[in-house]
This record gives sequence, C-alpha cells and structure tokens, in this order.
Amino acid sequence: MQQQLLTWIRQFNEEYAQIASLLLVLAIIFLVAIILHFILHRLVLPKISKAISQYDQKWQLSLEINKLFSRFAFLIQGIVVNIQALVWMGSGKTQEILTTSAQAWCLIFGLLMLFSIMDLCMQIMRNSSSFGRLPLKGIFQSLKLAASVLIGIMIISLLIGKSPLILLSGLGAMTAVLMLVFKDPIMGLVAGIQLSANNMISLGDWLEMPKYGADGAVIDISLTTVKVRNWDNTVTTIPTYSLISDSFKNWQAMTKSGGRRIKRSLALDINSIHFLDKKQIDNLEKAHLLAPYIKNKESEINQFNSTLDNECQIPLNQRGMTNIGTFRAYVEAYLKNHPNVHKQMTIMVRQLAPTSDGLPIEIYAFTNTTVWVQYEAIQSDIFDHIFAILPQFGLRVHQSPTGNDVRALRFPVENNPQ
Repeated sequence: MQQQLLTWIRQFNEEYAQIASLLLVLAIIFLVAIILHFILHRLVLPKISKAISQYDQKWQLSLEINKLFSRFAFLIQGIVVNIQALVWMGSGKTQEILTTSAQAWCLIFGLLMLFSIMDLCMQIMRNSSSFGRLPLKGIFQSLKLAASVLIGIMIISLLIGKSPLILLSGLGAMTAVLMLVFKDPIMGLVAGIQLSANNMISLGDWLEMPKYGADGAVIDISLTTVKVRNWDNTVTTIPTYSLISDSFKNWQAMTKSGGRRIKRSLALDINSIHFLDKKQIDNLEKAHLLAPYIKNKESEINQFNSTLDNECQIPLNQRGMTNIGTFRAYVEAYLKNHPNVHKQMTIMVRQLAPTSDGLPIEIYAFTNTTVWVQYEAIQSDIFDHIFAILPQFGLRVHQSPTGNDVRALRFPVENNPQ
C-alpha cells in the first residue's frame, strides 16, 4: 500500500513523496489502532464485564482485578499493528522497527495475560478444599519468575535480531551469577515444595517460631517469605527457607484434635499435709464426687490393717488416708465430671518433685474447645474452684511472704516490748 501511495503522491510532488507516503501510512496505522482501542475498551469490554457480573459477581470481581480482558485487548492491538506494518508498509528500516516493537508489545502483554490467568487459577484453587491449604502463592510466583525469564530472553533476542538459542547457550557461563542473583527465590522454591510435599504448614495455621518472634496465624506464604500475624496484631516476616533449616511449632494439629491441653500446677504447703481423722473422713464422704473413692479406700485400708497383729497396731505400720491423696482423687473426679473437659483425652492429677516453694500438684487435662478465649475461661474456672476448695481438705497454698505479712509480724513485737 505504501508503494501505491508513493506512486500517487509523486504526481504532485517528487521531492517529498517518500516521506509523505510513509507519514500517511503511519497515520493510517495509528488511526486504526485508536479506533480499535476505542471499540475494545469502550464498547466490548464493558459489555463482557456486565454479562459476567449478571452470571457471577465473584467472577466479575476477579476478572476486573486481574484485568484479564483488558490485557487481552492490548494483545489484539499489538497483533493488528504488526499485521498492518507487514501489509501496508514496504520492507525497510521503519517496517522493521514497527514490527519489532509490535512483537515485543505482544510478548509483554502475553506475559501479563498469563499472569492474570495464573492469578485466577490461584483464587479458584484457594477456594478448593483439596488445594486451599497449599502454599499456592509461592508455587505460582515460581512459575511467574520462570515465564518472565523466558519472555525476557525472547524479547532481548527479538531486539538484537538473534536466535533465543544463542542467548540460552550463553546462559551456561552465567549460571554462577544467576544462582547468586536468584539465590533467595531458588531456596524459597525448594522450601515451598518441601513444605507442600510434607504438609508442614498451610495458610491459617497457628505457627510459633521464637527465633523470629513469631506466634500467630500464617496469613501469606510467598516464594521468599512467610507472613505471620501475631496475637498482638503485629506481622512477622520469616524467610521461607528458614522453615526448613530451623525448627518451628505448628499448632494446627491441636486445633484439629478438638481439645487444648491444660498443664498447670499449684504449690501446696508441705506442712499442711497430714492423715485424715474419722471426723474429717465422714465430712468429706458427704461429697458426691468423693464418696466412691473414700468407700473403696477405707475398705482397702481396713483390710490391710486387719492383717496386722495387735502388737503392730501402731501408726508406723498402719495405712491411713491422707488429705493430699484425697484431694488429688477429688480433683480428678471433678475434672472427669466437668462438662468442658474432653473425656476422650488424658485426665491426670499428679505430684511433682517437692521444691523450696512447696509440693507442686499438676493438673493435666484437655478442654473440649480450642478457642482461645473459651479455653482460658474454662481453665480459670477450674483453678478458681480448686483454690477455693483447698481449706476443706486442710491444705494451704504455698506462697512467699508479702510486705503485708512482714508488717503483720512487726506490729505484735512493737505492741509487746520485752
């Protein structure tokens, strides 16, 4: 077409015919590009968006965010410009520049379109029960990185007019440099594959990693970093590879089990431990939770003591019921009858090694909920009751003297001077 225009313009002006024909062809190409842009972006795309919004609002939102159709429209414009340059322009430097630019344009928007498709696939997979817990962001970022490198090589080869194979063959000598530049993405990719294959961590998991000060829910798993929203609403960023090289604690198994552990002890004053007399036993036997235990224990003790000779009927040889043993039996029965304690998991009340702070009695049980607020409320209610019930067994909690205790000791001395 440019040759025909050149022949026609030469009838009027021979000197500027070449430039005029070229400018005229460029103007036509530019005008067609503007008209096509208006048709695609002002007429076609709004109708497609409206039609999709009537079908599914979520899809319409996803397509608008990822600009899939918009990038596809730009890709079509580049293809049309390239075709016009080949059809309407004669071979030469101008045609080569225009076609090269149009082809590079197509490669760039083809890559962006591929990114949009990947983002849509990631959103769909996140809503799937099978793939929703995988570190999809890191996997798709790896694919985007590989696609970007490939398209980058193709664009460079297009601009320099060489085959992409020549550039690819030259990359062998640059492997060490590339490994250094892309060290973190490569390590993150390897870590992401290992995390996915071993099901070590997923979005929403409760992760605890003291080395990085992380203790909260995983909100993002990317190619190079993992973001954890801590319980104080701060965000900790952890290198993805650190989850493979270092140790961390994943609390998700606890959440799935349906029970959260209570493991807390209270220190009792050892001086308050003693044998129960008949009056105390009769009083404690009135408790519904203790009646079966006391009845069985008394029968066992009486049977043992009856085997002793009269000469051996001294406290050192006889067995007796202690207040601390009865207290442990009561707490265990209390936990087994508590409506918020998980009955299918371990329930245990045990003594720990005595220390200078008294005799620790540890309560080991599981609540039937893993919700933090409810768990803390149940645990507090249990220990409220245990602390309040101690005097019924003649037991005291051990605690260090406070300032008030010291003042209470001083006043009697001042009131009774010697």
